[in-house]
Amino acid sequence: MKKKITGSVVALVTPMLEDESIDFKSLSKLVELHCSSNTSGLVIVGTTGESPTVDLEEHIKVIESAKNIAGDRVPIIAGTGANSTSEAIFLTREAERIGVDASLQVTPYYNKPSQAGLERHFLSIADSTSLPIILYNVPGRTVADLANETVKTLSFHENIVGIKDATGDLIRGQWLLRELSPNFFVYSGDDPTAVPLILCGAAGNISVTANILPKTMAKLCKLALDGKAGEASRLNKKLLPIHRALFVESNPVPVKWLLYRLGYIGRSIRLPLIEPSDANKVFLENIIASIRELEGED
Repeated sequence: MKKKITGSVVALVTPMLEDESIDFKSLSKLVELHCSSNTSGLVIVGTTGESPTVDLEEHIKVIESAKNIAGDRVPIIAGTGANSTSEAIFLTREAERIGVDASLQVTPYYNKPSQAGLERHFLSIADSTSLPIILYNVPGRTVADLANETVKTLSFHENIVGIKDATGDLIRGQWLLRELSPNFFVYSGDDPTAVPLILCGAAGNISVTANILPKTMAKLCKLALDGKAGEASRLNKKLLPIHRALFVESNPVPVKWLLYRLGYIGRSIRLPLIEPSDANKVFLENIIASIRELEGED
């Protein structure tokens, strides 16, 4: 990477209009919000950005728009992974053309490849580009678990620079930190366990919560990176109910609903995802006051 990305990296939602087309005006507002909130990086069109239902043309346009808005103010990490290796290569080359800072590559979902297949998939992508690649392991969604041994093998490729570990398994994360080069960056992909992983040496957190609490998550990650364990833990305890609420239904359903209620985006989400149930809307409504208080709003 041009520079090491550390701290709070938001896994940004993709705002949509009532007809489910991309809402580029709201996207601009979100990017500006994070540029002014000490967010350390933006992941564009990742899982939280509804990548499974964004078509190729939209995918490229959203990455390009975010990069044009952010300029050089904040690093852009393009979510260009796919369960088709050729599609992932195509998207990654497009992201490189646009001039983003890195690519986030999710493990191929649904196909259920072997570890050898995963290794060949990621190496094929890395060989096709000079863009730095961050691996993304989220077996709860993909049913394809990238083993630590495979990560070690992949880490020798000069373009593969890190991993987003969304397993929430701190022991597993610590082994990665222990056995891999300090120049290979481990990022938490699990908001509730991000603080302890950063205190163990992770470079930061790729966060869903940062969508609604950008300043607070930036502060939290900085405290952890500075080794202020007590302060970071106390703040994280305040955030735990919010972290949990954001997964009361499948991500990004709750976070998009809260962003809508906070006035940042419209209420649209693409099928097969739908709005939260009425009961969960009430549940989410009850944490809005805490969100505003944590961000220092009236």
